[in-house]
Amino acid sequence: MQIEITLHNTVEMKKILLSALTVFTIMAQAANPFFGTYKTPHQTVPFDKIKLSHYEPAFKKAIEENQKEIDAIVNQRSMPTFENTIEALDRSGQMLNRVASAFFALLSAESNDEMMEISQRVQPMLSEHSNNISLNEKLFDRIKFVYDRRDQLDLTPEQKTLLKETYESFALSGAELKGEDREQYRKLSSELSQLTLTFGQNVLKETNLFSMMLSENDLEGLPQSARDAAAALAKSKGKEGFMVNLSYPSYSAFMKYSSRRDLREKLYRAYNSRNLSGEYNNIPVLKRIAEVRLEMAKLFDKPNYAEYKLQRTMAGNSDNVYNLLNQLLDAYKPAALQDVKEVEGFAIGKEGKDITLMPWDFSYYSEQLKHIKYDLNDEMLRPYFEVNNTIKGVFGLATRLYGLHFTKNPKIPVYHPEVEAFEVTDNDGNYVGVIYTDFFPRDGKRAGAWMTEFKGQWKEENGKDSRPHVTIVMNFSRPTSDTPALLTYDEVETFLHEFGHALHGLLSDVTYASLSGTNVYRDFVELPSQFNENYLSEKEFLDSFAVHYKTGEKIPVELVEKIKKSSQYLAAYSCVRQLTFGNLDMAYHTITAPVDDAIAFEKAAIDKTLVLPDVEGTLIAPQFSHIFSGGYAAGYYGYKWAEVLDADAFSVFKANGIFDPVTATSFRDNILKRGGTENPMILYKRFKGSEPTIDALMRRDGIIK
Repeated sequence: MQIEITLHNTVEMKKILLSALTVFTIMAQAANPFFGTYKTPHQTVPFDKIKLSHYEPAFKKAIEENQKEIDAIVNQRSMPTFENTIEALDRSGQMLNRVASAFFALLSAESNDEMMEISQRVQPMLSEHSNNISLNEKLFDRIKFVYDRRDQLDLTPEQKTLLKETYESFALSGAELKGEDREQYRKLSSELSQLTLTFGQNVLKETNLFSMMLSENDLEGLPQSARDAAAALAKSKGKEGFMVNLSYPSYSAFMKYSSRRDLREKLYRAYNSRNLSGEYNNIPVLKRIAEVRLEMAKLFDKPNYAEYKLQRTMAGNSDNVYNLLNQLLDAYKPAALQDVKEVEGFAIGKEGKDITLMPWDFSYYSEQLKHIKYDLNDEMLRPYFEVNNTIKGVFGLATRLYGLHFTKNPKIPVYHPEVEAFEVTDNDGNYVGVIYTDFFPRDGKRAGAWMTEFKGQWKEENGKDSRPHVTIVMNFSRPTSDTPALLTYDEVETFLHEFGHALHGLLSDVTYASLSGTNVYRDFVELPSQFNENYLSEKEFLDSFAVHYKTGEKIPVELVEKIKKSSQYLAAYSCVRQLTFGNLDMAYHTITAPVDDAIAFEKAAIDKTLVLPDVEGTLIAPQFSHIFSGGYAAGYYGYKWAEVLDADAFSVFKANGIFDPVTATSFRDNILKRGGTENPMILYKRFKGSEPTIDALMRRDGIIK
């Protein structure tokens, strides 16, 4: 009897527990912002409601929903058509995109240990789900059925591109692989996603480890702004005195101005030896990344990863990439060596003794030489680049060129108190999108600057235009206790660069999400960003915002002339430095066997681009996030290719007027609005009327007259 009662009570208890669990699940789902429609302005991400505990359940639910959408496409009895297969696939996965875009944006901009742990758990889930889609044989059969009949279909140019891109994306993601090769691709792609995630997190963690405490005696040469920043940094860490660390504003200011050669060397070695050993050693990680990519390429009968990856780029293959890199190296290296010789000669004269110019010396002496040659340095310009005025100026560029207007909306939730959100409208008051700005370094933010989106642009099936939400993230000089944030010239240039990416996203006017905004070939994506940089040396643009933060006086004509005269200063050196990164990227992605010694491998890869002595104990690759965790694998050359494009494009504006409305409208309508709806060269030729050449770039840099 006792046993029967116990059993009966146990069954009832289970019912009660199951009922309670169901109620709890419903309540938990209701409390999870990702599970419903956002009740925020423009349905922006409700950051004020999202907790870390919401992400994993949301990822799981979103994956389940996306899988149901895929199953519905696959299991329908209707014959495959563009609408029921290609278009339906493009419109699927909206919840997953919503969750992933919010999570991974914050993983870069506002991360912590718990988020990193979550990412390590969800990344395998996402990789498996991605593989389940790309390796779904029935789905690919439907895609191929439509693709094979593409010439019989009455499709728009955008629909033709979507069909082509969908088919090629699946083919390059293993859809045509069979048997063991298919399973090997699944295994390798899953491993690669985990490795690239680990690489990026290691860089962030190691960057945050180093700091250097200084006394008043260690600050020789530093301007007041750098001293104030060092004091503010120390105070923010609860310490007395002055601190520099490896965040870009802190590092670059010290390397540029400190007369303490010993401390410059210490900081340089700390920065350039990150992830070379110790707990966050990225050497084994990057070697395995390169090896996995090679193994993946071989599955597709490609000799190396570059040949596999470059199929969907303007370059097309590694020969064309190397032709560009070598052409630029031949043109620029003699001038770069002359740049270094001039700076070294200046250093010897200044010190009154024979010294070998080392990498930790170059910024310091070249800045002083620039001041002597052009009577110009960052400290002379910073008072005219107060951050709020600069925001108005950069946003104002889009107003003059494209008729966009930016209004701060404090009702839009943000993920950090320093982040601001702006509504964007056109000249007629029509809503265009939302842009978030995030300017200053934090421990949870990775180094560098970038643009991403919380939501892309597309058109609903009913024709309604669903507008984008984009964000630009940077690491600029912070305000101090008695001075507002005053940006360096380079920081304003970076702002313009990322804002160019943002405009590419905001102005998008296409039908399909996968072709909108910055969803273009990797070696085309930098054109809008680098094009914007051209305006920073133009007086007509500077006059619109560059006023002294104390007096309100416009930047003097004489100072603008100095900017223009100095614009070619070290252009050759800077180009060859970029070629170093491009050659290292290509070296790792044209290997035909695993890399044994990463140190020897890098030295050989960059030897022909070195114009300063190599420093033992330093290495580029272990921190090279662009190619090992940032999507630029076999694509870093794209920055130089985009410089060719942007110089060529801006030459049209220079000929017609830098604010010429007809030229600006053509650039907006043929480049910025069209995303990846057609081949980039077709879009560019529609704007320019001809293909680009390197002449405009070489002329801008003073290599040819």
